[in-house]
Amino acid sequence: MAQKAMKTFTREEIATHNTEESLWIVIDSRVFDVTRFRNMHPGGASVFMDEGIPGEDATEAFFGLHRFEVLQKPQFARLQIGVVQDEEPRIQGGIVPGENSLVPYAEPAWLTPGYHSPYFKESHRRLQAAMRKFVDEVVYPEAQVFETEGKRPSQDVIDQMAAQNIHAMRMGPGKHLKGRTLMGGVVTPEEFDYFHELVVNQELTRCATRGYGDGLNSGCVIGLPPVLNFGSPELKARIVPEVLGGKKFICLAVSEAYAGSDVFGLHTTATKTEDGKHWIVTGTKKWITNGTFADYFTVGCKTEDGFTVILVERSEGVSTKPIKTAYSAAAGTAYITFDQVKVPVENTLGEEGGGIFVMLSNFNHERWVMCCINARTQRLVVEECMKWVNQRKAFGKPLHSLAVVRSKLAQMISRVESQQSWLETLTYQMCNMSYKEQASKLAGPLAFLKSHMTQGAQLTATDAVQVFGGRGITQTGMGKFIEHNHRTAAFDALLGGAEDVLADLGVRQAMRGMPSNTRL
Repeated sequence: MAQKAMKTFTREEIATHNTEESLWIVIDSRVFDVTRFRNMHPGGASVFMDEGIPGEDATEAFFGLHRFEVLQKPQFARLQIGVVQDEEPRIQGGIVPGENSLVPYAEPAWLTPGYHSPYFKESHRRLQAAMRKFVDEVVYPEAQVFETEGKRPSQDVIDQMAAQNIHAMRMGPGKHLKGRTLMGGVVTPEEFDYFHELVVNQELTRCATRGYGDGLNSGCVIGLPPVLNFGSPELKARIVPEVLGGKKFICLAVSEAYAGSDVFGLHTTATKTEDGKHWIVTGTKKWITNGTFADYFTVGCKTEDGFTVILVERSEGVSTKPIKTAYSAAAGTAYITFDQVKVPVENTLGEEGGGIFVMLSNFNHERWVMCCINARTQRLVVEECMKWVNQRKAFGKPLHSLAVVRSKLAQMISRVESQQSWLETLTYQMCNMSYKEQASKLAGPLAFLKSHMTQGAQLTATDAVQVFGGRGITQTGMGKFIEHNHRTAAFDALLGGAEDVLADLGVRQAMRGMPSNTRL
């Protein structure tokens, strides 16, 4: 349906509507009649009668208090009665589906006009453009609502992602992509590499809703690779299609109340039945992402031979309950109880007693994915801060005129740019190493990168709150993304291995590679 043509008004005409009985204002050449709305304004009625507001251009005052998206909400958009004669809107805000941001450092260098990259080719750019449009139109709107309401991603969004084979692309390159049409064919399965997967991960992260983002099948990202890489052909044929098709859900269940980074300290046990045909799994798992709605659980267990990974299906003896954490219940974070669950031995992933190799190789990919997400999240914070300091005034000047604010921005930008570069360097190594080589060579570097990133992310989160002031600790309004990030930044410092443990892992791996004959 065509939009109704707006009336035009001269500035002089608008200026006559400056009383409580007839109150108009101008915001970016749009004319609003706020006469009746004035008394319903959440910020009070008096602000509309401040000097320079009634009958005048309130653009600067408005954007000092509100996000652009407020103008797009139906209850406020209906207040617009026309436009200023011979003027056009100049301000662009909110999400423009499919468009890259022109804010400095809001996009990685390879997406910045005039910059070049040895890693990203045309297929990566096509995938990025397609993912940007898909996320903006399909995922972002729901994410903003469900994050607050604590609802898991809808089956409709999951199905639309499955139709584009996004779930499959998040597993990285491999045989599981064979014969699939990826994002309408913008990239072929044969040319898909880890840089394509990096694009997928970073575009999904732009929703800036950490709980919903983890609920968006992230359990599959960390729980399905052990099945893909170590499951029997029969097990893969049964499980993989329905999970990548979005019909069933899987999660990784390793952490316990008794042990997190220390996988050898796990209490959950798996013992063989007398006939040797089944495992009996008993124990508990805690802080398991997607656990509340998972159909399958990739479980780390203590066995007679050491540590074994077993795929447990939701069945008799399996119970889950939600855990309330600092971010949204949309993630489906769970406490899981396995009460003598009977599991066929065919569900063993890898060799009995060889679970440490299954987990270590899986940890590399998990930590790399978290680095992709973390770098993009920090970049979103930089973009929010850059916009804010440009439009916010303090002491009669833009916020960026203050040296202390510029110093914080400099540190934020330096961190995210260096982290993205390191991430791309390691991604290139992944593209040129076998899965086994990645497991042996990249555990230390990826551990260092994740530890470095998450420490930097918490500094950036704190700096951003200082830049936004009180708005940075308010869950709605101008600083809502800053508050959300500050509240959830610590998650990455723990999930996939705690910062200190990972840093130590990196050093220990480096020391094992020291030449025995080296001296000062």
